[in-house]
Parts: sequence; structure tokens; C-alpha cells
Amino acid sequence: MSLTAFIWTLVGLLAMFTALSVVVLSLTWLERKLLGRLQRRLGPTRTGPMGLMQPIADAIKLILKEDIVPTSSEKAIFWLSPIIVVVPAFMIWVTIPASRDAVLQNLDLGLFYITAFAVVGIMGLVLAGWGSANKYGTLGGLRAAAQLISYEIPIIMVVIAVAMLAQSLDLRVIVDLQNPYPYVLLQPLGMAIFFIAGLAEVGRTPFDIYFAESEIVGGPFVEYSGAHWSVFFLAEYINTFAVAALTVLLFLGGWSGPLLTGDWVVIWFLLKVYAVILLIFWIRGTFPRLRIDQLMAFAWKAMVPLSFLTIVITAVYLFYGWPGWSLTLMSLAGLAVVAYLVYRRMVGPAKLVVQVRARQEAQARERALMARQGSSSGSSPNSSPDSSMGGAAADAK
Repeated sequence: MSLTAFIWTLVGLLAMFTALSVVVLSLTWLERKLLGRLQRRLGPTRTGPMGLMQPIADAIKLILKEDIVPTSSEKAIFWLSPIIVVVPAFMIWVTIPASRDAVLQNLDLGLFYITAFAVVGIMGLVLAGWGSANKYGTLGGLRAAAQLISYEIPIIMVVIAVAMLAQSLDLRVIVDLQNPYPYVLLQPLGMAIFFIAGLAEVGRTPFDIYFAESEIVGGPFVEYSGAHWSVFFLAEYINTFAVAALTVLLFLGGWSGPLLTGDWVVIWFLLKVYAVILLIFWIRGTFPRLRIDQLMAFAWKAMVPLSFLTIVITAVYLFYGWPGWSLTLMSLAGLAVVAYLVYRRMVGPAKLVVQVRARQEAQARERALMARQGSSSGSSPNSSPDSSMGGAAADAK
């Protein structure tokens, strides 16, 4: 590589990092405004017009905040862990295209590159908990490893299914092949699995288990503050944007759309990505956090089997050369199974409460009936004081 090409590569990386930083600032503002709207609040309003300067104020506060390092921590691991988390989140954007030409370096094995780099961040979270010398941090790191490895399997399986449909791992080729119709029409089950597993991978609600404040006081981040904590925060939002972008590229046609041509198709890409992100933020304001046992059971009992089902139905569709609607029907059948499992999981506790209350009411009625029967048997005419006095008066007469 010549010196000029190397300099231009550095300039491109710097521009990409700057763009991602601006995206993170916009996401924090958008999330706070949307959650405020859902909770009947105003959200940020004071700092700048419509609170637009609030993310910048928060960033300055985090940078200037005192950075405390625990005495008993492993200093090298403690300082290295945030870098291990944020670098993979940044590097996967090297090959994620916003349009056919708006990509830093397109790769023929782009999906393989993204999948391989994305799993490296797990090690950073585990090391962050271990290096903090804190029991809650260690527990959070182990939770992170269990959760992210479990939900990485469905993501990889769905990526393989999409690669089978497109016969390529190049993201530009995958988007071009969705020109007649997006893959969400062929694989609605695959998109549902990818989206849900993506939420778990970035630790968004309802899968924010490994740093749950109500259980383990912040998990692997419990001893981090200031700039170090903000690096984890930056990686989370970059990964959230990446999950939304990959959802758009793999299932929603990428930058394809009417009216716009040339470089202007980036607008379609951004509109679709921000629509997916609004859905992610809406889920955060709607659903409660799962327990760790519920999260792991959902991964291994539902997501992993259904992701393998996605591979099977895609292989059957391609091998026999069936029409596209056959794959859609098979995928919708699997999606119906997912919906039924989620429905059973959500209404199960409510049904149990109704059954317990019904048993309690039946027992209360039974006790009241037994009490009435006991009182009626205890007040018979032979033992009544009034009847005895009446009989004595009659004898006197």
C-alpha cells in the first residue's frame, strides 16, 4: 500500500468515527425524547432548541468527570477492556454500506467479516467484570458471556439462511437481489429471529440482564466511571445502529426505494434504519426486563431451534425450486410458533394468579359455609335458654 492510500484510509476511518459519534449523539437525544413521549413527559428541553444540545452536554460531563480506578483491580485489564469492546463495534462499519458506493471497503465476505468481529466484544465485557475485582462485576461479566454466546447462534444461523438465498456474502449483492421484493416477504421468521437476537446482543430492553441495576448494580460496568464508562456507552449505541442497519440490509431492501437515485438513495437507507431504531426504543419503553432464567430458556428453547428451522426451510425451498410463496408460508408457520410461545410466556403468570385467586375464594366460601352450619347446629331448640324458660312458665300455669 502506498503512502497516499494509507493516508486516505486513515482519513476515511476518522470520518467514519466522526459520523458514528454524531449518530450516537442523535440516538441518545431521540431515545430520551421518544421515551418522554411514551411516558407523558417532555424529555430534554432546556439545553439548546428542543434539547438538541443535551447529548453534547452529557458527553462533556462524562469526559470531565473524575475517572476512578479501584485499588484492587487489575490495572492493565481494567484499562484494556473498554478498548476491546469499542474497537469491534467500530470495525464492523468498515464494510457496512449505506449505498452502493457509500462504503469504506466493500468485501466479498462482508457478512463473514461482520460476524467474526462482532463476537470479539464479548471478551471485553468478561474482562471488564474480572478486572474490576468486584463480585457484581464478575457476575455481570459471566452473565454477559452466557447471554451473548447464546444469542449469537440464532444470528449466525439467520445470516447463513440469507446467504443461501442470495448465494453470496457480499452485502451489496444481497441488497441488489432484493430489488423485486425484500427478503422480509420470504423470511419473516428470519427477520424476527435476527431482530430479537440483535436486541439481546446489544443488551437492550428486555434483554439488559448483564448490567441490571436492580439485580447486580451495573454488572461489568459497576466500577467504571467518567470516560471509561462512556466508551461502553458509545459501543452500545454503535452496535444498536449496526443491528438496525443489518436488519435493513438483509431484510428490508437496504437503500432501495422509489423516487431517489444515485447517491441520494442514502436517504432511504437512513430512513429505514431510524425506523428500526424507533422500534427498538419503543420496545424499551414498553416491555419489562426478563429474568436471567427466562432469557436463557427463551434462547435455547425457542430461538436456537427456530433458527435451525430457518436453515432447513431455506434449504428445502432452494433444493426443490419451489415458488417464493412456499418459503413465505413455511416461515409464517414458524413465526406463528414464536408468537404462541411468547403469548404463553406472557399470559402464563396472569393465568396462574387467576387460578390462585379462584382457589382462595372457593376456600373462603367453604369456610363460611362450615361456620354457618356449625352455628345452626349449636342453636337447636332443646338447648336454647329461651325455650327452657318458656317450658317452665307453661308448667307453672
